[in-house]
Amino acid sequence: MNDDIHQELEQNASSTGLVLPDQDLPDKLYIVPIHNRPFFPAQVLPIIVNEEPWAETLELVSKTPHQRLALFFMDSPAQDAASFDPDSLPEHGTMVRVHHASKEGGRLQFVAQGMARVRIKGWLRRKPPYLVEVEYPQSDEDPRDEVKAYGMALINAIKELLPLNPLYSEELKNYLNRFSPNAPSPLTDFAAALTTAPGIELQEVLDTVPVLKRMEKVLPLLRKEVEVAKLQKELTGEVNRKIGERQREFFLKEQLKIIQQELGITKDDRSADADEFRSRLEGKVVPPAAQKRIDDELTKLSVLETGSPEYAVTRNYLDWATSMPWGLYSEDKLDLEHARKVLNAHHAGLDDIKSRIIEFLAVGAFRGEISGSIVLLVGPPGVGKTSIGKSIAESLGRPFYRFSVGGMRDEAEIKGHRRTYIGALPGKLVQALKEVEVMNPVIMLDEVDKLGNSHQGDPASALLETLDPEQNVGFLDHYLDLRLDLSKVLFVCTANSLYSIPGPLLDRMEIIRLSGYITEEKLAIAKRHLWPRQLQRAGVPKNRLAINDSALRNLIEGYAREAGVRQLDKQLGKVVRKAVVKLLDEPESKIKIGPKDIESYLGMAYWHPEQLLTGVGVVTGLAWNSMGGATLPIEATRIHTLNRGFKLTGKLGDVMKESAEIAFSYVNSHLKEFKGDPKFFDQAFVHMHVPEGATPKDGPSAGISMASALLSLARNQAPKKGVAMTGELTLTGLVLPIGGLREKVIAARRLKLYELIIPELNRGDFEELPDYLKEGLTMHFAKRFSDVVKVLF
Repeated sequence: MNDDIHQELEQNASSTGLVLPDQDLPDKLYIVPIHNRPFFPAQVLPIIVNEEPWAETLELVSKTPHQRLALFFMDSPAQDAASFDPDSLPEHGTMVRVHHASKEGGRLQFVAQGMARVRIKGWLRRKPPYLVEVEYPQSDEDPRDEVKAYGMALINAIKELLPLNPLYSEELKNYLNRFSPNAPSPLTDFAAALTTAPGIELQEVLDTVPVLKRMEKVLPLLRKEVEVAKLQKELTGEVNRKIGERQREFFLKEQLKIIQQELGITKDDRSADADEFRSRLEGKVVPPAAQKRIDDELTKLSVLETGSPEYAVTRNYLDWATSMPWGLYSEDKLDLEHARKVLNAHHAGLDDIKSRIIEFLAVGAFRGEISGSIVLLVGPPGVGKTSIGKSIAESLGRPFYRFSVGGMRDEAEIKGHRRTYIGALPGKLVQALKEVEVMNPVIMLDEVDKLGNSHQGDPASALLETLDPEQNVGFLDHYLDLRLDLSKVLFVCTANSLYSIPGPLLDRMEIIRLSGYITEEKLAIAKRHLWPRQLQRAGVPKNRLAINDSALRNLIEGYAREAGVRQLDKQLGKVVRKAVVKLLDEPESKIKIGPKDIESYLGMAYWHPEQLLTGVGVVTGLAWNSMGGATLPIEATRIHTLNRGFKLTGKLGDVMKESAEIAFSYVNSHLKEFKGDPKFFDQAFVHMHVPEGATPKDGPSAGISMASALLSLARNQAPKKGVAMTGELTLTGLVLPIGGLREKVIAARRLKLYELIIPELNRGDFEELPDYLKEGLTMHFAKRFSDVVKVLF
């Protein structure tokens, strides 16, 4: 729409005079109902009606000199018939002049030119063709200034509509050709006709005769139309933009294809795959044998059809073979000070273990590399074996990969499946190397003592080649069928017990024992690691919930007396959860947990201070089990003197039964030497019992304890109080060495037993114990059983 029309509209919109296009206004008119929307005096539009029943009406109109009829809006199309109720018509309609009437396909079409509003005065004929007597309502004189203001507002709104849709521009030109722009009434009607408001709302405009009131109704409709048109334009623009981008991309791709074909550089899926695999090998040092094999497979890939199953198998193989970090190694941080900081930050206690790891790293630093090592961390559950493996990796600056071999029964898990099988995969070690992307990570094999075996092979035997530094230089995975150098990998294995690990596998490992914590160490771990972690998990600020040292000590001694700290962690979690409930009930409160509060949080203690059994025939032994160390009271009593006999109870294994038999025979044959009644066992029926619930017990370390109990019975003298012992006995009275000394010393300290008898051959083991374990202990080293007797009696 050009600027001239805008200016003309603005200059002439203020006039209130109503100028009709034709002053010839007939008082009788035929009427035709329309349905979509009302027809306004300012409109010129084609109208289509059914031939039946309106053909006669139009024929009669065409014979009148003025050729005019009235159009009335009907909201319900169902009444479009000769039988519609004349009283249902609205109050106002529009008188139109009929142009170019024509028939086609049972429909009548004519162009209607809106002339003026009409109101029905009376009905002259209530059947088609309907004929009515009409009047032409005129608007009263409205305040000129207000009409002018509204007229300007309408023109501005129309101006805003023009650039949004070119159809509005055409309608405005059409309107200006027929009407004088200084007439506000046709301008208002024209503005209403421009909108897409519902028919009922537009009929209200048609029914409003006063110009000012009509303008008040039309302006909101027009403003709404402007907003809708703007939104529609934005949406259309966005859709066109997206379509344009896609079309552009499509055209460019098609052009690129044609250019590539013309230049002969087009790529299909096969060549794209091959290029990707070749690019993966850039910067890697691939051994010649592996390179030849990969090249052969790439050649094979280039001749196979992409849809064939063999193509998928070859592609999968190349995917794995080229993902291996051939010749890529991470640089070790051989800094002992850094290693000490990492170990101290992550672990409280375990000083001997830390120094052992530092020694191990020091040798690597001195040599310039750490390779060909298999460390086996053995200890009870919950002492931190897995986390020590992570700390080793962190102190070396190597990637860490952990997988559990507990319960693994298929050797293919270690060495991979052969490619001939559907769904074949490489073994865990190849998967580990692909993930860590270097050839010298720290790989942890967790729970190595729980390997299974089945008809699918023996995984423990498959591990031999993996872990042996002499063999794993050329480790062969069944899937890849390529030699991999695992000699630079640092393997860290964990186990609870050595007994179930096959000898040849154990022989290849460097054993580091972790033997549980004493109360002081557990207290430090709880304060430094476990309690802060539990508060963090629960999202509780440190100043809102606190626990003091004596409460922690109570918790450790009454609820978490096992060797590790996992149970302690669980109990602390339970305390925090119960405290959080209280904090939510009382949002402003702060909780401090003392020793007396522990029972209210955790219930009755699981462990009670152990009562040391004393008296004739009662001795305290020391034992080792997979959960750590334990004290083992041994009781012997004479049942009767009717006949000679010896009875054993206490869920004992074969080794302990043999120990008991040896102890009985030895004491019996040396009674006179040890000041016992030489004839005591000739008539006595003796019963020996090893309590400690129904826990299975076995292991060569209870010989001197059993012999001491029997000797106490024969001498009828209670052994010295507060003494614990461990050691194996031979038939000639020699005391043999035992294992698990650290765990046994910890168990004795837990019971406040500070006088111990151990074999002389274990003196070196005792000297290696940390000072805090040796502090305050009175040690007796026994070469023969007579040395034990001197201490006890």
